[in-house]
Amino acid sequence: MLDVRRLRILQHLAAYGTIAATAEALHLTPPAVSQHLAALRKEAGTPVVEKRGRTLRLTAAGELLVAHAEIILAELAAAESGLAALRSGRHGIVRITAFASAARALVAPLWQRLADGDAASDLSLRLSVQEPDEALDELRKRSTDLAVVHSYTVLPRSFPAACEQAVLMEEPVLLALAPGRAEALNLTAGQPADLSRLSRLPWLTPGPETSCYEMIQRACGAAGFVPDIRARSSDFAVLTALVAAGAGAALVPRMALPETTAPLSLHPLVRPVSRTLFTVSRAGTGDRPDLRHVLELLRDLVPVPDGDRDATPRG
Repeated sequence: MLDVRRLRILQHLAAYGTIAATAEALHLTPPAVSQHLAALRKEAGTPVVEKRGRTLRLTAAGELLVAHAEIILAELAAAESGLAALRSGRHGIVRITAFASAARALVAPLWQRLADGDAASDLSLRLSVQEPDEALDELRKRSTDLAVVHSYTVLPRSFPAACEQAVLMEEPVLLALAPGRAEALNLTAGQPADLSRLSRLPWLTPGPETSCYEMIQRACGAAGFVPDIRARSSDFAVLTALVAAGAGAALVPRMALPETTAPLSLHPLVRPVSRTLFTVSRAGTGDRPDLRHVLELLRDLVPVPDGDRDATPRG
């Protein structure tokens, strides 16, 4: 008979990669983890891990058990969620990992809603700001309950197994120019821009560690050029300030635009690029009353598209 506790340890080992990291995540000692793995080998009747240099890797049997463990643990999580729903509890701690602009535009208002005394709940939030890849890794390692991530039309995203995802919203990626530069290019505010006409411009982008950087590379590549990058910053407030100062052009998801900034001329793209936001949770946890309530509030806080926002210089 396979022990579910040992399957959970094997699942964590697959996520964390080492016995030491697995032990730390599960609040066990490394010898205890090793003992459980040895016991699981006896239960399975075949090795589930093998040494490769200084690390451990899953055998074919280990991979098979982890795949089934994901399903078993998801069912257990669903059972726990069902029990919590029966108790009608909307209290506890919900850990959220989100990228920066979603943390500013969605999680901060969510926190405010709860702080203002949302009568239906007594929830406490914990927030970690991470890029989507790191957020999904946190979810896979069970270090967070909810990941808010994004994908671009030119850069699709895959999701981990045994996770549930839902579309939260979709928004356009806009070209940001200084008004004087837009006028020199015969572009009026809100007029769609053809990137292929902008190959000679200097460009301002986030750092190469971000998916937004890769999105810009692909969008410009599809337009037939490699962007001449003059400045990099993962803070869009810095990028838009540089744009307004005439340093170059930038592609900015609408939500990432600062609330107040120097005047900009904003333009949708002739070949539209959009960003889709997703909420992602581990399978079986979506019915947890506290997590379900957070998801409901996030959907309520999604901004209503403002048709005038893209057509008017900001100032």
